[in-house]
Amino acid sequence: MIPWIIFAVVVVPLVVIAFIVSRRKTQAGEAEPQTAESQARTEREFAAAEAYEAEWHEGDKERFHDERLP
Repeated sequence: MIPWIIFAVVVVPLVVIAFIVSRRKTQAGEAEPQTAESQARTEREFAAAEAYEAEWHEGDKERFHDERLP
């Protein structure tokens, strides 16, 4: 019984603290300042991704109609 109490009092708070610290580091690393160049690059990447998605969707639609369903 005592080992479980020690586990609950010591290990669980340490794991929670480690999770919080790692999450703060991740959030701090993601918050980079946006420049006009990086914003334009992001918009180009999104436009290219959307164009590819539309192309893929059309191809998938054609392939679906060509399939023979049992």
